[in-house]
Amino acid sequence: MGANAGTGANGEIAPRYDTLIAGGVVVDPGAGLGGRLDVAIAGGRIAAVAADIDPALARQTIDAGGRIVTPGLVDLHTHVYWGATYWGIEADPVAARTGVTTWLDVGSAGAYSFPGFREWIAERSAVRVFALLNLSSIGLIAPTWEFANPDYCDIGLAEQIVAANRDVILGIKARIDRNTTRGVGIRALELARELADKVDLPLMTHIGFGPPSLDEVVPLLRPGDILTHCCTGGDMKIVGDDGLTRADILGLRERGLILDVGHGTGSFSFASAEAMLEQGVLPDVISSDIHQLAVQGPMFDLPTTLSKFLALGMTVEQVVERATSRPAAAMRRPDLGSLRPGSAADVALFELVEGDYTFHDVQMIPRRGTQRLVNTLTLVDGEPLERSEERPLQPWAVLPEHQRAAISVATGE
Repeated sequence: MGANAGTGANGEIAPRYDTLIAGGVVVDPGAGLGGRLDVAIAGGRIAAVAADIDPALARQTIDAGGRIVTPGLVDLHTHVYWGATYWGIEADPVAARTGVTTWLDVGSAGAYSFPGFREWIAERSAVRVFALLNLSSIGLIAPTWEFANPDYCDIGLAEQIVAANRDVILGIKARIDRNTTRGVGIRALELARELADKVDLPLMTHIGFGPPSLDEVVPLLRPGDILTHCCTGGDMKIVGDDGLTRADILGLRERGLILDVGHGTGSFSFASAEAMLEQGVLPDVISSDIHQLAVQGPMFDLPTTLSKFLALGMTVEQVVERATSRPAAAMRRPDLGSLRPGSAADVALFELVEGDYTFHDVQMIPRRGTQRLVNTLTLVDGEPLERSEERPLQPWAVLPEHQRAAISVATGE
C-alpha cells in the first residue's frame, strides 16, 4: 500500500497509512525518538513518527494510551533450534508475549546442523531469526562438551557454510568454560578466533567457570567481538575480588568490545551487575540467553531481564536502548531495532506496571523492584503476532534443584 493520501469520490481523504499506533509514549533512544508520539505504518515500514497524526489518515488505529511504544526488541543471545538441540525453544510463541521481534541464535547450529536450522527455523519463523555459527560442527545438540573433541573444530567446513549463508550467519560462537572445553584448554577459542578473522565476522565468547581462565581468553578478544555473560558470578567473572571491573576488559571495551548480559540459567549475578553499575560500567547489551531451562525462571524472558536492571537503577531509556539499537549494531544490522521512518515496522507495546516485585539472579539471590515491563502487543512488518500456546518443555528440561525449589516457593506452585 502506498503512503500518499488521496481524495475519494465522496470527498473523503483516502488512507495514507495502513496502521496508526496512537497515544503512546515512544521510547527509542537509538533513533533519538521519545515522548508522546504516534507511529504510522505503511507497507510494512515505519512511515512517520510524530505528535497527533490524524487518525483519518490510517486504515486502522491501535490505541496505545498508557503504553510504552518501542522498536521490536532485539535479543542478542537466544537458543531457538527447537527439536534438534538440548536448549532450543520456539521463537514465535514467546515473541508474541514478549515483544522480541529479532532473535540471534548463538551457536545452536554448527556446520553439520546449520542447513536444518536455516530451513526449519530461520525461514519458517514469523519473527526475524539470525545465527552465530558454532565453531563446533555439531553445535549444541547436547547440554555441553561440543569442544571436548577437537575433531569437531572444522574451520574449512565452517568457512564454506558461512560463505553460503551470510544473510543469516552474522558471527561465530564459542563457549569457553570447564565443561565445554573439557581437557582441550584454550585451543577451541584460538580456532574460533582464526575462523572469525577468516570470515570477517564478530566472535561471541561465552564465559563462566574455568578452566580456561579469563586471563587466557582476554588476549583473543578483538573490537566488535561480544563477551557474553558479562555479569556472571563464575570464577571467570570480569569483576575482581576487589569489586572493580578488570582494567584489561575496560581497555578492550573502550576499543569496541561489547559486554552482553546473557542471563540464562547460570550466568547472571546481581553482585557482579551491581559492582559494574556502581563504577558506571553499564552492560552494552541486555540479552536473555533464553532456552528450555531459562524460560522456567528465574530469567523467564527478556522483559523480565530488563525489569531486573530497572530494579538495579537503570532507566527505561537505558534498558530499551540495550535491547534494541545496541544489539542491532552489534549484529551489524542497524536497519533493525529502530522506529526511524523507513525501518521495518517491528514494534512492541509495553505497560510499565508499578508494584512490589522480587526478582532473582541465578543463585536465587533476591532484589526488590517497583517496576515491571509487560508486553501487550508485538508487531512484525506492521502485522500483530497472534499469541499461541507454547509447546511443552522437553523431558530433560529440569532446572537445578536450588532454582526449582525457590521458584516453587515464590510462585506458590
